[in-house]
Amino acid sequence: MDDFDRKILGEMVGDARQTYGDIGKSVGLSAPAVHERVKRLKAAGTITGTSAQVDAHAIGKPFLAFVHVNSKGWGKSERMMRLREYPEVEELHSVTGDTCVIMKVRTADAQAMEQFLAQIYALPGVQGTKSYVVLSTYVERPVQAEVTEEWPEIPLPPE
Repeated sequence: MDDFDRKILGEMVGDARQTYGDIGKSVGLSAPAVHERVKRLKAAGTITGTSAQVDAHAIGKPFLAFVHVNSKGWGKSERMMRLREYPEVEELHSVTGDTCVIMKVRTADAQAMEQFLAQIYALPGVQGTKSYVVLSTYVERPVQAEVTEEWPEIPLPPE
C-alpha cells in the first residue's frame, strides 16, 4: 500500500459515492488509475465493502452506551458471541483488563437499554456489567487509512 492507495481510501471513507474521476482529481491520478487501484484493494481484502451511515436519531436509536461485561471464564464463549445477533450491538470486543467484553450499544432510550441489559444478565456465566452512557460524541468514524507523518505539537495550558 502506497500513499496514493491511502489517499484513495481516505477519499472513499469520506464519501464512497464519489466517482473515480472525482477521487482522481483529489489524489492526483486519472480515473482509470483510481479504478484499477480500487479493484486491487478490493481483491486484496483491504476494501471489505461499502455501507450507508445512518443517523441514530432519525431511526429512533439516540441512546448510546458502552457496556463492559464481566463473565465467569473467558469472555469469548459461544454464548457471549451470540450477542452479535442483537441489532442494538454495534461493536463487540473481547478485551484484556478488568472486564471480558466491551460492547457499543445503541437503543431508543434508557428503558430500552435496561431491557437489553436484562437479556445480557440472562446469559449463563455473566457476573456483572458496567455501563457508560454517552452524553456527547465528538468523533465517530470508520477506520482511517491515512497515517500521521508528523505529530502536531499540542500546546499545554499553563500550570
